[in-house]
Amino acid sequence: MKDVRKQYQNVVEIFVYLSKAGDQVIKWYRLGDELKENFSKIFVEINANSPFLAGQLQTGKFEFFLIAPATSNTVAKISTGIADSLISNAAIMALKAFIPVYIMPSDYEEGIITTKIPGGKDLKIRVRKEDVEHVKKLAS
Repeated sequence: MKDVRKQYQNVVEIFVYLSKAGDQVIKWYRLGDELKENFSKIFVEINANSPFLAGQLQTGKFEFFLIAPATSNTVAKISTGIADSLISNAAIMALKAFIPVYIMPSDYEEGIITTKIPGGKDLKIRVRKEDVEHVKKLAS
């Protein structure tokens, strides 16, 4: 987070929008303080339209929408047109308004990956073929 802020602080204004699940992950990993130290505009999902990110994107408040990281659930929703969360709704509405949407999926290659959980232990996760297919659908 510090590197992103340092690199872009004088170039762009960064707004952070967290889904309900993203907020839960930030709390689980105890990253809330670091997030607040590095970004001043942080918003947490109340529902699919609150905060009204989709409207801000469609009216040109933002030049683009970056979703990073995007879970396999969010990628699947966007690739199939399900707009029932803040992030998936904003992405779909932005695309309808010709606003560029950039998505960094967390699960983009089929196989087993190892990640760190709070406390530093390794956790093996299987990235399924179906998850990768949704990523490919977005890329086309």
